Amino acid sequence: MTMLDDRQTTATAWPTAYPQGYAVVDVETTGLARDDRIISAAVYRLDARGNVEDHWYTLVNPERDPGPVWIHGLTSDVLESAPLFPEIAAEFAERLDGRVLVAHNAIFDWQMIAREYARAQRTAPVRQRLCTIALSKELALPLPNHKLESLAAHFGVVQEHAHHALDDARVLAEAFRPSLHAAARDGVRLPLLECLPLTEWSDAPPAPRVGYQASYRQGNWRASRKRPVCPYPNPGRYEPGKPLLQGMRVAFSGDTSVDRELLEDRAAEAGLHVATSLSRLTSLLVTNDPDSATSKTVKAKSFGTPVVDEAAFTQLLRDVTPAPADG
Repeated sequence: MTMLDDRQTTATAWPTAYPQGYAVVDVETTGLARDDRIISAAVYRLDARGNVEDHWYTLVNPERDPGPVWIHGLTSDVLESAPLFPEIAAEFAERLDGRVLVAHNAIFDWQMIAREYARAQRTAPVRQRLCTIALSKELALPLPNHKLESLAAHFGVVQEHAHHALDDARVLAEAFRPSLHAAARDGVRLPLLECLPLTEWSDAPPAPRVGYQASYRQGNWRASRKRPVCPYPNPGRYEPGKPLLQGMRVAFSGDTSVDRELLEDRAAEAGLHVATSLSRLTSLLVTNDPDSATSKTVKAKSFGTPVVDEAAFTQLLRDVTPAPADG
């Protein structure tokens, strides 16, 4: 696969409806829950045509366990001397101000950023976001999955340090530019979404991680192989347009942009049953490729099991309805 020849778009007028600037963002976090915190953040500022203007990176002290160290590599010792989020909030805001926030699975990055600003009693200066997963779908890119590494490989971008915020942001910026030019060339409307400030956040001490056991060596912790059994009965299938209910059986299929184990652990923490296979009792299938011929997607079509993609599932996890109390 060769990179897009930008001469195809420089010879024609640039779409006037396109934004005038972008902030390509990546954040690493302690996890996926509402009380999880940002531990590093990177921003690449781009002009209207996707050219890099500058970049910025910072560590952030989360004032708590750093979470999946085996993924992001940031231990408590490394983060201890890092600034707190309120100390970097102003500079972070300056990097975002007046620009469209661009991220891979942008709803996740936006929610984490918005909650950090809410905790700091400030508002992130972001009005719109653009998810590069959604853009790749709009462009019908022939990707094997929706991971950042696949998008990067498609455009010949070399990923040097996965799950490091600065390198992930660089990779995304380099892949976004040819995507933006392809959209401009083909007259594709950018999938821009409104960013509303969040007031929902938590300062409560983090709850024990379901499915994790502590490891006191080098400040790390690792996943145990067996999760506790979901304590809630299965309330049935998910109904589109309604919230998830505790006890629902959720199955996952295919690649995800967020580490699969983290998604599964977040589902378990919310009171959902993570199913390893799909049956008539499965409430919901989460997949970014519903047209694939995996055993789970084939069974889902056969059983009529509801299907949502990763971004929609992440959104649904924000408001899982508690199981009714025993009467």
